[in-house]
Amino acid sequence: MAKLTEEQRAFLANPYVATATTLRDDGSPHNTIVWIDSEGDNVVFNTAEGRAKPRHLRDDPRVAITVVDPENTHKWLSVSGRAELTREGADEHIDRLAKKYLGEDTYPWHDPSSPRLKVTITPEHVDAVGLDE
Repeated sequence: MAKLTEEQRAFLANPYVATATTLRDDGSPHNTIVWIDSEGDNVVFNTAEGRAKPRHLRDDPRVAITVVDPENTHKWLSVSGRAELTREGADEHIDRLAKKYLGEDTYPWHDPSSPRLKVTITPEHVDAVGLDE
């Protein structure tokens, strides 16, 4: 298991969006933009039931995320590993992300027909440029 450095965790605390890559049934990559956070050495994002990401991750838990500093594209972090999905704490997590990204106390687009899922990535590989130098 790879570990995030303090500087990498601090980088993830910024409200920079990430590209999350999951694998379709045929093995081809599927990229989407997600809000990102870290919890210890794990990287965490949020999604909802009914979307492609949970379906892909249940079939194959391998996932990668890449975050790029929008002010300096030579500063980025990429983490790949395996994901675990849970509904436990997912609503609270999306509210924390809404605060980080929107300045809102609660996520404004809650849809009870699409329960939230918290996706936790245990890093296996961490690549970074412009960090820890």
